[in-house]
Amino acid sequence: MEDVEATRKITLTPNPYQVGIIDFRWTRGGKIAAEKGGGMIRWQDALEIILGAIGPLDAARIPIDKAFGLVAAEDVLAAENLPPFDNSAMDGFAVSHSDCEGASESSPVSLRVVGDLPAGSVASQDLPKGAAMRIMTGAMMPQGSDCVVPVEDTRSSGSAVEILKAPKPNGNVRAKGEDVKEGQRAVLAFDVINAAAIGLLAALGVERISAIPPAKVGIITTGGELVDISKCPGPGQIRDSNMHSLSAQVGYWGAWPIHFPRIPDSPDKVAAAIRRAADMCDVIVTTGGVSVGDYDCVKGALAEIGAEQRFWHVAQRPGGPFGFWDYEGRPVFGLPGNPVSAMVMAELYLRPALAKMMGRMADEAHWQRRVKAKLVEGFSKSGMDGKRHFIRVVAKESESGWEAKLSGPQGSAQLFPMKAANALAMVPEDVAEIPMGGEVELLLFD
Repeated sequence: MEDVEATRKITLTPNPYQVGIIDFRWTRGGKIAAEKGGGMIRWQDALEIILGAIGPLDAARIPIDKAFGLVAAEDVLAAENLPPFDNSAMDGFAVSHSDCEGASESSPVSLRVVGDLPAGSVASQDLPKGAAMRIMTGAMMPQGSDCVVPVEDTRSSGSAVEILKAPKPNGNVRAKGEDVKEGQRAVLAFDVINAAAIGLLAALGVERISAIPPAKVGIITTGGELVDISKCPGPGQIRDSNMHSLSAQVGYWGAWPIHFPRIPDSPDKVAAAIRRAADMCDVIVTTGGVSVGDYDCVKGALAEIGAEQRFWHVAQRPGGPFGFWDYEGRPVFGLPGNPVSAMVMAELYLRPALAKMMGRMADEAHWQRRVKAKLVEGFSKSGMDGKRHFIRVVAKESESGWEAKLSGPQGSAQLFPMKAANALAMVPEDVAEIPMGGEVELLLFD
């Protein structure tokens, strides 16, 4: 990673300033659950297995200008006060409060002006009794002054200034250390580094921060029917949309997508691509080739190179033929090839996995926000299939609460309705129908 200095490996644990950090522990129980019911497991169990198998990435020393959106790996202590000196909060006159008591428009106090203090300058003398110095915003307060009278509360009178309103004690002065005091924790471990944090670090002279870097996600699309976006598909061919939609999702979640050449239905070529990705990436994502057809070769390729299968096949629609492997310490997500299935599975499983890898589990809204909603037109399964259905919906919040409606047809290859959706509505395994106006739980994309 360019401009990153590797440091120690960290383990994220709860601290008194943030709550809700999730630390799943994967046990053999997860694997046993995967072996029941013909190999299909529930989506909750699949997610728990994934999160239990994944830990945070190693911390790195990252330039602050490249740290936006990352998670701090350790506290940053301020080495100095901020501001480093008492300074004026506005343009006006630095004065002593005792010289201005009782000043008003009807009874102004006249003070002689003994100097000018633009920002960045230092007074050449202390402020004498009965005097004022013209001062600009940010300029250092002169010795002998303790407040600033704004320009609008004064009136010039030759070499003097008339104070038309008595200032408050310490009024319009930014005190030394009032923002951050020397030794104070300016940034806490587990903080998400936002623009203000970067500005604060810059003000304190901190050029690099120990943070968890973006995960590098290798994306490998498979299928002999796929052609590049720039090509005109021939008979039986389609353009490869998965590479682009998954890259967009991964980038939106703060990770780095890395494209690999699409692979035809060849176990040897898939295996070679996965080996290359493991050398370069923290996470490997494949699309297609994970079902049970004669040309579904991803599972076989992973077995050939010694990847450990944690589970395969989840009891859900869309996206049931989904697998999770460990290859040389790299998590491998085998997503279905249908475009909507791939996007939904990435949202449900890859997004929280990346959140944990990049230290974002405390910020649950970043990866999984759930709300209850009324399903406006209702929904029916074709039968009791024992699967959880994730239907694509358009959700909105009103004064009476959340409501959702289907974004369109629910086919696993139909991207147009997926484009309109901003949430997934969950229909549980043991529910065949949600009536019109019935309650559902939503997973909001944002």
